[in-house]
Amino acid sequence: MSESIFQGVADTLYIPLTARVYVSKRFPEYFYDPKALELESAIPGVGIAEKSNEYQMIASVARYYNLDEMAHAFAARHAACNIVNLGCGLETMWWRLHEKLPQARFFDMDLPDVIATRERVLGEAPGETLIPGDLFDFKWVDALDKSLPTLLIVSGVFQYIHNEEVLGFIARAKELFPEGELIFDATNSVGIKYTNKYVQKTGNTSAMMYCAIDDAPAFAREAHCELLDYRPFFTDARKMLKGKVGIYTKVAMWVTDRTNRAFLLHLKL
Repeated sequence: MSESIFQGVADTLYIPLTARVYVSKRFPEYFYDPKALELESAIPGVGIAEKSNEYQMIASVARYYNLDEMAHAFAARHAACNIVNLGCGLETMWWRLHEKLPQARFFDMDLPDVIATRERVLGEAPGETLIPGDLFDFKWVDALDKSLPTLLIVSGVFQYIHNEEVLGFIARAKELFPEGELIFDATNSVGIKYTNKYVQKTGNTSAMMYCAIDDAPAFAREAHCELLDYRPFFTDARKMLKGKVGIYTKVAMWVTDRTNRAFLLHLKL
């Protein structure tokens, strides 16, 4: 596959893709992404894997591992349903799950330039619909059959906006999907502090994080939602990869889970 398909693709899009390749090759018993592996030879040789450590790669993939499990459980309960990835980037969930969830309808939404890149790199799978748009204008809702049970997934997005904006998004989603559910990843104040300190050192101030959640039940109450699940990133990874990862990775996963630095929230809208 030619590297030209990635021409002009921002690092932020293929960094997670590189992580999925890394873990699929080294720890397929934990996470395996065949579509990502198909693209490996075309990913630009910018040294992402060399600049990242084992923990960072697994941390990136742990989000997808958990989202896959949670989406699978949702679809198994509802059969015909919508699974909507908002801010999808080059996410490859459809290729990982569609054979197990034949009645689920997959939708992938992101900014128009990202969707254009996605079409060039991944194409449009027969069981998914690509939607160019803005997460917060909610015009993407028009592409969905709102009569079906709907799971909204917002991955790697909310951290970069303020809590009030997240609550505003949830309030509007509640109006549009009164029987819907929302899953998103989050971090606490300590995690935000350390991440922003690192970002400041790199000089990339456009990637500063703002949304911190220290008390998941309290946040759910503030959003007027039922908290269905609170899931630390590495619960399964620490069991499945025991004895297979380095000591730093092992300790870092334990500390992250123990101190609630990275987790997923599952809300009933």
